[in-house]
Amino acid sequence: MDVGDWLRKLGLEEYEATFRENNIDDTILPSLTTEDLKELGVGSVGHRRKLLDAIAALRAEASAPAPPSGAPPETDKAAKDSAERRQVTVMFSDLVGSTALSTRVDPEDLREVISAYQRCVTDTVLRFGGFVAKYMGDGVLVYFGYPAAHEDDAERAVRAGLALIDAIATLPTPEPVQVRIGAATGLVVVGDLVGAGEAQERSIVGETPNLAARLQGIAEPNTVVIAEATRRLLGNLFELRDLGPKELKGIAGPVRAFTALRASSVEGRFEAMHAGGLTALVGRDEELDLLLRRWARAKACEGQVVLLSGEAGIGKSRLSAALMEGLAAEPHTRLRYFCSPQHTDSAFYPIIGQLERAAGFAHDDTPQTKLDKLDALLAQTSTSKQDAALLIEMLSLPNDGRYPALEPVPEQRRQKTLEALGVQLETLARASPVLMVLEDAHWIDPTSLEAFGRTVDVLRNLRVLLVVTFRPEFDAPWVGQPHVTALTINRLAERDIGAIIDRVIGNNPLPTNIRGDIIERTDGIPLFVEEMTKAVLEAGCELEGTRTLAAVPSPALSVPASLHASLMARLDRLGSAKEVAQIGAAIGREFSHALLAAVVPKPEAELGSSLDRLIRAGLLFRKGVPPHATYLFKHALVQDAAYGTLLRQPRRALHARIAEILETHFPEIAESQPALLARHHSNAGSIEKSARSWGKAGQRSLEHSALIEAIAQLTHALDQISTLPATPARRRDEINLQAALITPLMHIKGQTAPETKAAAERARLLIEQAEALGEPPQDPLLLFSVLYGFWVANYTAFNGDVLRDLAAQTLRLAEKQGMTGPLVIGHRLAGNSLLATGDIAEGREHLDRALALYDPAEHRRLATRFGQDLRTAILCHRAIALWILGYPKRALADAEYAVKDAREVGQSATLMFALSWTYETQILSGNYAAANAQLDELAALVDETGAALWKPLRMIHQGCLVLLTGKAVDAVPMITSGLDGWRLMGATAPTRFLTPLAEAYAELGQFDDAWRCISEALNRIDTAKERWFEADLNRIAGEVMRRSLEWDAAKVEAYFERALAIARKQKAKSFELRAAMSMARLWRDQGKRDEARELLAPVYGWFTEGFDTLDLKQAKALLDELAA
Repeated sequence: MDVGDWLRKLGLEEYEATFRENNIDDTILPSLTTEDLKELGVGSVGHRRKLLDAIAALRAEASAPAPPSGAPPETDKAAKDSAERRQVTVMFSDLVGSTALSTRVDPEDLREVISAYQRCVTDTVLRFGGFVAKYMGDGVLVYFGYPAAHEDDAERAVRAGLALIDAIATLPTPEPVQVRIGAATGLVVVGDLVGAGEAQERSIVGETPNLAARLQGIAEPNTVVIAEATRRLLGNLFELRDLGPKELKGIAGPVRAFTALRASSVEGRFEAMHAGGLTALVGRDEELDLLLRRWARAKACEGQVVLLSGEAGIGKSRLSAALMEGLAAEPHTRLRYFCSPQHTDSAFYPIIGQLERAAGFAHDDTPQTKLDKLDALLAQTSTSKQDAALLIEMLSLPNDGRYPALEPVPEQRRQKTLEALGVQLETLARASPVLMVLEDAHWIDPTSLEAFGRTVDVLRNLRVLLVVTFRPEFDAPWVGQPHVTALTINRLAERDIGAIIDRVIGNNPLPTNIRGDIIERTDGIPLFVEEMTKAVLEAGCELEGTRTLAAVPSPALSVPASLHASLMARLDRLGSAKEVAQIGAAIGREFSHALLAAVVPKPEAELGSSLDRLIRAGLLFRKGVPPHATYLFKHALVQDAAYGTLLRQPRRALHARIAEILETHFPEIAESQPALLARHHSNAGSIEKSARSWGKAGQRSLEHSALIEAIAQLTHALDQISTLPATPARRRDEINLQAALITPLMHIKGQTAPETKAAAERARLLIEQAEALGEPPQDPLLLFSVLYGFWVANYTAFNGDVLRDLAAQTLRLAEKQGMTGPLVIGHRLAGNSLLATGDIAEGREHLDRALALYDPAEHRRLATRFGQDLRTAILCHRAIALWILGYPKRALADAEYAVKDAREVGQSATLMFALSWTYETQILSGNYAAANAQLDELAALVDETGAALWKPLRMIHQGCLVLLTGKAVDAVPMITSGLDGWRLMGATAPTRFLTPLAEAYAELGQFDDAWRCISEALNRIDTAKERWFEADLNRIAGEVMRRSLEWDAAKVEAYFERALAIARKQKAKSFELRAAMSMARLWRDQGKRDEARELLAPVYGWFTEGFDTLDLKQAKALLDELAA
C-alpha cells in the first residue's frame, strides 16, 4: 500500500511529505499513535481523529484473514534487516488442549478454531501496541518493545494478556477454548531476518524468550504468568499472586514467578509506580509555594488553572502529590484524572476513571451493584435523572429503567454529557473548595480535552483549582488566559540531586566516584536519579561478600531497566533519524556537525532533516549554525540507550570509522584530545593504536595535573599493551607507561599506598627484564623515576637508613651518567635525606648543588615525572634547612621563591607541594596569617584535583595553626584526624607533627596523652633515625613536664640540656635559640637571672638576620627582661 495514496483518499495529502520524510510506510502506519501524530506535526484534533480512525480500520483489515500457521505476520516482510540489542517484553500465548481437540473435531473445524484464535491474538496484540513475531500452530510469539518501544511495554504486555483471555472466551468455537500466557522482560538481540520467502521471520536471541516460553508452560489455563523482571516494571498496577521460586527447564537456578490476576484499584499510575512510598520533595519549594498561593485564590472564588509542564521524570506528579499532602488537613473535594498512553482514543477515559473510583466500583461488582453505587455518589450532588442517564451511558452501564431514555442523536447526547459534567463541578464547588488534578494531559483523548476546555472556561468564578500536568510536546490550548498560570518544571541543581541520592541510599555507603557518575548522567531529572541510584544499590547487593558499593562495576551504571523502555520509545519515534542518534551516541555526549557529517553516510540535506527532528524531539541541543554547529545529547541516558542498541560488530566498525576520520580529517582534534581517539580505538578493538593513544592521553593529563584521569588513562594503556605480542618496542612502551604511573598514584593514593609501591616494583622488574634481554632503557631517567618512587615511599613511612642508601645509590648512578638532570635529582634526594636524618648542614650543601645545576629550560619538564618541579621542591626543603641553621630571612625568601616558581610551572601537584611545605617555614617563623592563607589555597586545590595525599596533611597543618593561635581544644581533633588519615595511607606520624599534638594535650591537662605522643616521637628517632626536629622534641618534653602539677626541675633541666646539646651538634641555631629561651625562663623562675642571660645572650648574638621573626623577638624581649 502506498501511504501517499492512502492519505489522498482521506483528503489529508498535505501530510504526505512529512510521512515520507519520517519513513512512515505501510509497515509502520498501523502502529502509529496519537503521540506519534503529534510528533509528526498533525496539530488539528480533527485531522488526528480522522487518521486514527483510518489506522484502526487498517488494523482490523490486517487481522481479518487467518495467517498461515507457522508464517510470520505480513507486516514483517518489508522491515529493515538490522538487529539491535533491546529490552523487550516477550509474550508466549498457547492454545490449551489443541492436541486433544484435534481428536474430537473435524480438521476443517480445527483449522477454523486456530485461525480464529490467531486473529484474536493479532487484534488484541495490535490494540496494545505489540508485535506478532511468529505463529507456531496453536502458539504465538509476541514482542512488546520491538520494533517500536513504548515507555509502558511491560504493562501493555500484561494488559494484552488479560484482554486476550477475555477475548478468547467470546470466540464462536465448537468447544470453549482457553489459553496459557507467559511473559518475561530482558535484554535480547532481535531483528535479524532469518529464512526466506514466506518462512522469513525476525529472530530473537537471549534468555528472555526461553523464559517466557517456560513460564507459559507452568501457567494454569486462562492465566498470565510473568517473570520477576517484568513484575519490577509494573509497580502496583496489577494484582498479582506470588507463585514462589520455580525450577524451569533450561533456566539456571530457581525463577520467581507471578500470576497477573487483574488491574489493581490503585488511584493513579504515579502511586502505582511508587508502591514503596514517595521520596521527600527536593528543590521544589518555590513551585509548591506558587501552587499554594493559587489555591488560596481559588478558595476566594477566583478559580485558577496551573499548567505544570516538564519532561518525563522531572517531578510533575510528585509536585502535585506534595500539594495534595499539604492540603490534606483542609476541608475540600479532590478530583483526580489520569490519562493513559493506551487510551488516547478512548472518549472520556480520564473522566470515566475518576467517576468509577469515586463511586467505589470493584472488579467483581455486577452492573446492578455499580448502578446502586453510582446512584449513591450522584445523590451527593443532587444530580438530575436526565444527567444521571447521560453519565451511566458514558460509563457503559445498562439503563435498567430507573433513568429516562436519552436523545436519539449521538452528538446531542455528547453535548448534554459535557454540560452535565459542568453542572457536577459547579455543585461540588458550592459545597466546598475543589482541587482538580489532571495527570499526563499529553495522552488525553479529544473528547476529554474538550471537556476540560469547558472546565477551564467555567471555573474562573468557582472555588476550583485545576492543576494540569503534561510533557512539552502537548500544546496546552488555555495558555494566556488571566486565570491560567503556566509553570515549567526545570532540572534540579547538583545539591538537590545529592539530597535525593542520600535519601535513596539511606545508611548504605556510596563511593564518591559512583555518586559523581550518577549526578553527571542523570542530568537533574529526579526520576533518573532515583532509578539510577536504586540500580546501583541492587547491583551492590548482588555482589557476594561485599558490604559497600565500592566494588560495583561501571556496567551497573548502564540504563536501568525501569527507564529503558521510555528512552527507547523516544528513539523509536525518530524514523531514520534514529541512525543519526546512534552514530552521534558513538561519537560522544557532544559532537560537531563536521565530524558527524563525515561519519554519517547521508546527503547533507537528509542529515540536516534528521538532526532537526532530534532537536524537535528534545533529544539534542544545538549550539551554533551548521556546518559549524555542535550538538549535545540532552540526557546522558538517552545517549546510553541509543548506543546500547548497537551490536558488537557494527559498533566496532563504527568506532573504527570515527577514529579513522578523526586522524585523517581532523588531525588537530586527534592531537589535542588523545583520550577521545583512544576511546574510539579501544572500542574498535584496535589494541595497539588504543594503547598508544591512552598513553599519550595519560601523559597529557599529567602535564595538566589531571591526576585521577592520568591514572585511569595510563592504566587503560597498560591493560591494552599487555595483550600485545612481546617485542622490544612493546617492552619499551610498557616501561615508559609503568614509570609514568608512579607519580599520579603518589598524589592520589599516597606515597606508601600498595598501588604506588606495586607500580614502582613493576617498573623496576620490567627494566631488569629488559636489561637481561640486552634492551637497556633508551630514556636515562626511567630508572631514576623508579628509584624516586622507592625513595618517596621510604621518606613517607620514614626509614632513615634505607632513605640515605637510596639517595646515595641515586647520586652514584647520576654521577656515573654525568647528566645534569639525574645529578639534580641525586643531590636533591641526598640533601633531603641528610636533612631529615639530622645532618642539617651537609643536607643544605647538597640542596645548594642541586639548585646550582637546575636549568628551567631543561629540567622543568621533569615535574610530571618526579611529582613536582625539582627547583620548587629543593627550595621548599632548603627553606627549612636554612631556618633550622639560623637564617630565617633567607628561609622565608626561599619559601617565597618556591611558591612563585610553583605558580609559574602551572602544575597543581607542584603548587600543592609548595604550599604545604612552605607553610612549615611560615609557621616556624611565626607568620601565622601567611600560613593560614596558604592552607586555604591548598584546601581548594585538594578539592579540585582529588589529591588524597594532601588532605590529611592539610588537616594536620590546620590543627597546628589553631594550637598556635590559642585553641588547643580545637587543635587536638584536627591533628589526630589528620594523623589517622596519614597513617591510613601507609605513612608514619612524623616527629614534627607529634610534638605540637603533645603540646596541645598538655595545654588541656591531658598529660598521659602528651607523654604518649612524646614517647612515640622519641621512639621514631631511635628506630627510624628521623632526627631533624630532635632538639625541639626534647625541649617540648621539658615544657610539657613543667606544665604538670608535680614536676621535677632537675628532669626539666635535663631535657633542656639535651635539646641544647643536640642543637649544637646539628648546628641547628634556631632550635638552640628555642632551647636556650626555655632554659633561661626556667632559671629566671629559679632566681638564676644572670645565668639565664649568660646562656641566652651569645646564642641570640650569633644571629645576623630575621630579627622581625617571632622567636628572635621573643628572645630579645626575654633578654631585656633579664637585664632589667
